[in-house]
Amino acid sequence: MQNQNKLLVLKPDSDSATPLYLQFGHKLAAAIHAGFWKADDPLPSERTFCDVLGISRVTARKALDLLLEQGLIIRRQGSGTYITPKLEQPLTRLTNLSEMLKQRGFRPSSKWLKRELALAGSEELLRLNLTPNSRVVHLERLRFANDVVMAVEYTALPYHFVPEPEKIGESLYEYMRDANLTVVRAIQNIGAVNATEALAQLTGVPTGTAMLHLTRVGYLEDGTAIELTHSWFRSDYYDFVVELYR
Repeated sequence: MQNQNKLLVLKPDSDSATPLYLQFGHKLAAAIHAGFWKADDPLPSERTFCDVLGISRVTARKALDLLLEQGLIIRRQGSGTYITPKLEQPLTRLTNLSEMLKQRGFRPSSKWLKRELALAGSEELLRLNLTPNSRVVHLERLRFANDVVMAVEYTALPYHFVPEPEKIGESLYEYMRDANLTVVRAIQNIGAVNATEALAQLTGVPTGTAMLHLTRVGYLEDGTAIELTHSWFRSDYYDFVVELYR
């Protein structure tokens, strides 16, 4: 009963000229942003919203559809509606995904798709400042937060820095720090792409879905380029945030 009483703040005003579903949708979105529920928490059912707030099933469904379009909630077949475990990464600080997930209370994990040795390609030669016929380690993996695929990540590193890639664990940056290879600076480029069929299959989104593409080149303290990473993030789970000052 106490939890249901908390929902009363979401009750739309029947005397307002604004449609009820928009009022409810705006209030529900504001409550989510304010931390009313935590990431991956289940939302009350449509029936609960209807019973507590005195709204119709159509009103509840239209409001929830709005939040679904905004990426604030997700529907899981046979389970219900949940708060999207969306992450916001500030662009003014060098962090790695594992650290950020842990700081926000998520459980990070990875699934390795590839760990192999290869000759450096043209982009790797250029961005990592390598000589022709240099060898690199290719790492490809899925990145998870609480068992949800957040991103597909592809990384290339000069082989002489990572001679045993099979020993890399959950965090590449932790492995590098243990080897006294601390990335202290990085240049990142961020763009928007549509999911290819391959990316869609890996991340569980429809082909053509908008995704965030991040390219990062990481540097050691002496200026040596050690890491070239391409990451494709699900835009419904991930945001980049910049705080600006005048």
